[in-house]
Amino acid sequence: MSEEVLVALIGLAGSGLGSVLGILVSSKLTQYRLEQLEKKVEVHNKVIDRVYKLEERTELQEEKIKSANRRIEGLERRAEA
Repeated sequence: MSEEVLVALIGLAGSGLGSVLGILVSSKLTQYRLEQLEKKVEVHNKVIDRVYKLEERTELQEEKIKSANRRIEGLERRAEA
């Protein structure tokens, strides 16, 4: 086999190996970034759930306050009469 063919085959093998390794590293980096994004989304979703529960509690407390105010007004009217 001539030297030129041998050098070309070695160059081809090196290029192929470099491409495969580059793809693997890029794939690992992409996977890592996706995992980090999933963690952030999970934290965000937990916050949204907590806010939703707080809004429900707030509405319930507002209704209780309105009801208490109505009772107080009724008692005040009775006391005046």
